[in-house]
Amino acid sequence: SPDLVTPTTEDASWGAKFDPSLQVYQWDAFDRTSAYYHKSRPWVAATNDPSAFFETATSLNNSITLEGGGDKTIFKLGYTRNNDRGILPNSEVNKDLLNFSATYNVTERLSASASINYSKVTGLGRYGNGYGPNNLMSNFRQWWEMNVDIKEQKDAYFRTRENTTWNWVDPSDEENGLRPIFWDNPYWTRYENYENDSRNRYYGNVTLNYKLTNWLNVLGRVSRDSYDEQQEERVAVGSIGQFINGQLTTDANGEPSGYSRFNRTFRETNYDLLVNFDKNLTPDLNLKALVGSNIRQTSISSVQAKTNGGLVVPRFYALSNSLNTVSPAVEALTEIEVDGLFAGLTLSYKDMLVLDATERRDRSSTLPSQNNTYYYPSISGGFIFSKLLPAARWLTYGKLRANYAEVGASAPALSVHDTYVHDNNDVAFGTATLFSIPNTKNNENLKPERTKSYEIGAELTFFRNRLGADISFYNTKSVDQILPVGVSTATGYNYEFVNAGEIRNKGVEVSLLGTPIKTKDFSWTINLNWSKNNSQVLSLYDTSNNLLITQFQGDVTVNAALGEPYGTLRGSNFVYLNGQKVVGANGFYQRSSTSNEILGNINPEWIGGITNTFRYKNLSLSFLIDVRKGGDVFSLDMYYGLATGLYPETAGLNDQGKPVRNPVDDGGGVIFPGVTADGKENTKRVDISSLFGAYGYFRTPSAGFVYDASYVKLRELSLTYSLPDKLMKRLNPVKGISLSLIGRNLWIIHKNLPYADPEETTSSGNIQGLQTGAYPSVRTIGVNLNVKF
Repeated sequence: SPDLVTPTTEDASWGAKFDPSLQVYQWDAFDRTSAYYHKSRPWVAATNDPSAFFETATSLNNSITLEGGGDKTIFKLGYTRNNDRGILPNSEVNKDLLNFSATYNVTERLSASASINYSKVTGLGRYGNGYGPNNLMSNFRQWWEMNVDIKEQKDAYFRTRENTTWNWVDPSDEENGLRPIFWDNPYWTRYENYENDSRNRYYGNVTLNYKLTNWLNVLGRVSRDSYDEQQEERVAVGSIGQFINGQLTTDANGEPSGYSRFNRTFRETNYDLLVNFDKNLTPDLNLKALVGSNIRQTSISSVQAKTNGGLVVPRFYALSNSLNTVSPAVEALTEIEVDGLFAGLTLSYKDMLVLDATERRDRSSTLPSQNNTYYYPSISGGFIFSKLLPAARWLTYGKLRANYAEVGASAPALSVHDTYVHDNNDVAFGTATLFSIPNTKNNENLKPERTKSYEIGAELTFFRNRLGADISFYNTKSVDQILPVGVSTATGYNYEFVNAGEIRNKGVEVSLLGTPIKTKDFSWTINLNWSKNNSQVLSLYDTSNNLLITQFQGDVTVNAALGEPYGTLRGSNFVYLNGQKVVGANGFYQRSSTSNEILGNINPEWIGGITNTFRYKNLSLSFLIDVRKGGDVFSLDMYYGLATGLYPETAGLNDQGKPVRNPVDDGGGVIFPGVTADGKENTKRVDISSLFGAYGYFRTPSAGFVYDASYVKLRELSLTYSLPDKLMKRLNPVKGISLSLIGRNLWIIHKNLPYADPEETTSSGNIQGLQTGAYPSVRTIGVNLNVKF
């Protein structure tokens, strides 16, 4: 009989059923250093699946603070050292933080203060994200063979430090085929194709404060924030065809390799001058006021360079090791200045009525000169009505508040005038550097963004602070948002910066605090937070009814759709008949005629949390439960992982008790719930492994991979013991010692997204609603010792 050989060119798991009686030549049968070289092995699932790839993360935090001073001087000096090792091999982040601050009373009226902070952060092997070879989660969750033992891959790499992969191009060709086709050995990725970075940052300020009178003072301050950072990325000789900054690089042998280096310098200086007024106009009326100015100057410069054509010497990562002449570096300089004038006043009457009003005017260099000024007016009021009520045991404190505010925002830097640019994809023509127009057209008529909001609320406490509530209602409207919108490519551009869109957000926020039990030695406190936000896109640019924010694989997009919440997910949908999914004549679900159906939106219906704290003498126990209700996420992990047969849905027994992967003629396959076009119940059984799986992207509409992102989590639990005061008196000069055991992300109590944490999405910015290559949730348990002198 012919030999059985694993198809190493495949990165999927639609192979034959595992059977220990079968002897199969697997990837290691072609590894000359393996004990199984030219040997077959029993056909069984791997003992160590990708979950064994992860390591136990550790975090060590040490800090010390010294405080002191005299009649005229106060100072504080602190140092913190953080050492964090990640869950992936060859990953760590180290932080050194040093801070110093001091205040000196030069005279009774003049005081001077200064602070300086320094931080050094070095990172090694930060996690890759998104979809691609450097995010191994997209390998493990989407493209994998279940017979591959991850620890055997580890041994194979460390035996030779070569890219011995499970995913050979052609193992029958030992001379040319023993190289990766789609995926490197995971340990090669982590120990050869890693990134590293460093950042040195200084920030601080110098302040002079002069009291003209006991109710009027002038303050001048200069602040500075400065950092220099370097990021390095590498693709080792012998890797699969990877891209560095959008360009595939190869060495002299045609193998992909390369090195890139990115250096950035950030400088921001703020100059502030403030005049503060604080005076009782009458015994019952107090006035606080300020007038000031601020100048903010920001400069960001960067240089990015990469090798060209691959590396000459393997594992030597330097620009000088470029096979071909290094392409011209990409240099960028952004300089921004915002000049501000502001004023504010606060009137308070008998500490019962408070009126606040402010005004600020900013002028930004990133906007056209004719539209570069915008304002921030605000007015708010508070009324502590409980002061008017007779003393009552049931009401301790009551306050009503209301405010209205407007906020302006400037344009992104370099979005006004059109210029030619040199980017990573521009190479030299002979000895001449090439420049091109960018993909996005700038706009010389941009206006500032505007956000207008109002809020009303109430604060209430009852029964001597045993019960409390804080409730707010808000309504926010953003107009003239500066966004890049799609334009006809006939213009020479893909996008253009415009003032596009009006979005309204309104909602409610509630906080409740209660102490059901309180005795001399024991107390139980509950803190509940709940909020609900409703967003709606009120208008878009010109006559558009949809603005594309971003596009994912699987023909799924995130959009601002007119009349819908911001962040709608669009894609192909099921076809429905009387509320049931329609199954085609081939036995598979029918797709909608377009890929522009609204499938959901990224926003939760509401979020909330509840904290319980129990205290008994010097012992305290606290735990927090977080809840998210609603919101949707598109899982590219499920989109590909079901197609490649990685998940339990693609295996097991069907309704007839037969293996679901068996041919239909042998009792296998599935019947998809739904109706046929004539409304009758679907009874057609189909083979699930055909065309990359019935559950996969070749068969199922995008809507089949959109999931409810709700969850309930035990977010944090802490147990703290503080040494009694009687004992501390004997330990002078130590003033306090407490020991805490803290756990975070301990338990996902409930979720609807299978096999992953709904919070593990690609981004927290505009690009939300996508999960691809999701990292597993990490449970952390720590010990904290706090000693006070």
